[in-house]
Parts: sequence; structure tokens; C-alpha cells
Amino acid sequence: MTIAQSLLPEFDHEMSVTRTLLERVPEDKAGWKPHPKSTGLGDLTAHIARLPSMAANVVSLTELDMNPPVGPAFTPPRFTTTVALLETFDDHVKQAREAISGTADGDLMTPWSLKRGGHTIFTMPRVAVLRSVMMNHMIHHRGQLSVYLRLNDVPLPSIYGPTADTQV
Repeated sequence: MTIAQSLLPEFDHEMSVTRTLLERVPEDKAGWKPHPKSTGLGDLTAHIARLPSMAANVVSLTELDMNPPVGPAFTPPRFTTTVALLETFDDHVKQAREAISGTADGDLMTPWSLKRGGHTIFTMPRVAVLRSVMMNHMIHHRGQLSVYLRLNDVPLPSIYGPTADTQV
């Protein structure tokens, strides 16, 4: 079994679970924050929807500078509608799955660096970046999203088992 083949079942499961949460995002609560220092619900979900797009950069590049010394800095995505959010997420998931499945083991072991302003933040093998920075980062924010939804009385779907709302 290749590294990609071992990664894809986890990827598919986590993307499916994430989508069930994104489907529940109430558009009228996009600006809601649990605390003044927190990211708003809409911006949090826009970030989550975009995270799978990182896979294509990880497998096709050896580094990414989020704020390059020359050129435009990364601009965070903005929430518009739940339908648009799901379209963005689905598109990025499809592209990510294709990128991962088409990458050989040796290429997944190639070092990849995240930079900011020309300074290296970290360097890890591509497979570690896919798991930790793309998937685990998304799972972290998905946990935040589940709390945001709960605080807004939005029923939560099953994530790793039943919730108080599913009891299944």
C-alpha cells in the first residue's frame, strides 16, 4: 500500500465530517463571535473551506510564502453564503484528493517549507504537512466550529460518534 492510499481513507472521512458541519452554518450568524478576540463564524468557516486547497500546493511546490517579500500577501477568504461555502469546500476537496492520490511515496517524503516574509516557519516532509497542517489544522478549526454552532443552538451532527443532538 502506498502512502497516499493509506492517507486517503482518513482524508475522505475527515472531509465528509467537516462538510456535515459546514452544511449547518447559519448565514444570518456569519458575524457572530463567542468573544471579541475570536474570529467570526463566517470567516472561520471560510478558512475551513479553503484548507483542503493546501494539498495542491504541498504536492506541487517545495515551499509556500504566505507573505512573500515580493508580491501580494495571502488574503484570507471571506464568507458570502453557505451555498458558496459548500461549493468552495467541495471543489477544494476534489482537487486535494486528486493531488494526494497522484503523488508517489518518494514525492510525499520530499521536504516542504512554509514561509512568511522570506523566513522559514517550518520544514517537514510533504506527508507530514498534509496530515498536520492541512487535516489536523482543519480538525482543530472544525472543533471550534462545533462550539460556535452549539452556542447558537444549531444541532450538531455525529462527528466521531453521537452528539447530544443525534443520539444515534
